[in-house]
Parts: sequence; C-alpha cells; structure tokens
Amino acid sequence: MNMNAGPLESTPYVLQAQDLRLQYGDAAPLIEGLNISVAAGEIVAILGPSGVGKSSLLRILAGLQKASAGKVLVDGEPIDGTHPRVAMAFQDPSLLPWLTLEKNVAFGLDFRHQPHLTTTEKTQRVTAAIREVGLEHARHRMPAELSGGMAQRTALARCVARQPEVILLDEPFGALDEVTRAAMQRLLLKLREDLGTAAVLITHDIDEALQVADRIVLLGGAPAHAIGEWKIAYAQPRDDLVEELGQLRIEILRTLHRALHPHTSKSKNNDVVQKNIESKEIAHVS
Repeated sequence: MNMNAGPLESTPYVLQAQDLRLQYGDAAPLIEGLNISVAAGEIVAILGPSGVGKSSLLRILAGLQKASAGKVLVDGEPIDGTHPRVAMAFQDPSLLPWLTLEKNVAFGLDFRHQPHLTTTEKTQRVTAAIREVGLEHARHRMPAELSGGMAQRTALARCVARQPEVILLDEPFGALDEVTRAAMQRLLLKLREDLGTAAVLITHDIDEALQVADRIVLLGGAPAHAIGEWKIAYAQPRDDLVEELGQLRIEILRTLHRALHPHTSKSKNNDVVQKNIESKEIAHVS
C-alpha cells in the first residue's frame, strides 16, 4: 500500500458501525444513531470532549461491550464479541510484569477466538511483530526494564502478532513525552505502510489527529453522534504543513464550540469568542 496516497476509494470497508446506540438502564442514551465505516488501510481519528463516549465506542467496536442497538461488522459480517482480525491497544500498555517482552507479545495468541497456530507459527508471528516495532534487542527484557515508549511499542507488537485488519487505539500515546509520542505516531504510519493495517485512533489531541489520520470524526452532543467529519488528503509526512493543517484545526474547534455552546455561536460576539477558543485550545479537545 502507498501510504502517501491513502486508502483507495474502491477499497471495501473492513470495519463498520451501523446505527449504534449505547444506553445504561433507564438513563438517557450515551450514544445514539452513530455510523462509522473504516476502509482497508485507513486511519480514522475520533475526537470529542471528555465523557462523550469515545472509549465506550471503541470497546463496542472491539466486541468488548455490547451496544444497546445497532451492529458492528467486520468484512461485512456482524460480530458478537471479540474478533480475531480486530486488535486493541490501550493508553496503559497492560504488560504482564512476570513475562518477558517476547512472551507479552505472544500473550493472547492462544485465546479461544484466535485461530489455532502451531508453535512454529506463533514463534514466527512474534518474531516478525517484534522486528516490525524495532525491539529485537529487547525481546528478553522484563516490563520493568522498558521505557514508556518501549512498553507502548510492545503493546503494538502484541496487536501486530495477531495479524489484524484493524487496530483500535484508545489514546495510546497520551502519557508519553512529546518526542516519544511523535516517534509512536511515525510507527503507526509505518505499520499501515508495511502491513496495510487500518486503525481507529481515539485521541484528545487535534494535532495528533491531523498528523496521522486520513479522516477525522468529531463526536459531540447528548446523546453523542458525529457532528463533523474531515478527510485529510495531504500526503505524509505532514510536518511542514503548518498553515494547511492550522486551517483545518480552526474549523474543527469551531465545529466543537458550536456544538457545546450553540447560543454563544449565534451571538454577535461570536468572532471574539472563536478567537479566544483558538488561542486557548492549543492541542486538546477536552
């Protein structure tokens, strides 16, 4: 796959959410009527204010939580529970402290929903996944010996070892320093380039979404639904596209502000309010 070109328009969807609703008991729905489609090799970033239901959405897509209504499809087939071609990485790498890096990457390949693999096949998958994230030199280290970036690379390798069609990422780089975070973003793009893997990335960081995503979906409202969507057509790398991405960033912030403060957005002081928002909201939608 050519990373610079992004996913082809004719590429079939590998993951779809159709008319999702999430409701707990008699409370008002948290999510209502949400539709998201992810093409093969596409990176979709999900933005939205805290508490809007982004992490809950990802758990539904992963088959870890059941929606109150609607359905999730992988390769056009509805799923009921976890799926072997869908992997998930969390903000916490969740490495088992008593296992080496290598064994942490292998963890889960024997789970019931995973296809049966011989010992040789498992070894080959784990070795290839560790090589893909550049951790061959650390394969025998324990989690306590890993830096934050290395731990997250291990978590990504664990996903890669499953050979998924799509990786779901729940703010996996949020706790990392800026330099390490940028390196992890480049790694995500490399995985897409090398393996053709699609990804759905939950993030509070607009700049991160603009740097890595082919498409951005903004959630808002109560119940949550898609209030905006942007296709990012710029080729990778995008480090020098300050002006172009800056304009998109402002548009995303304005869309969010209109959803959160509909009355203010209609006032005659709207321009002043928007300028204040743009100057204060440096990198996060939260």
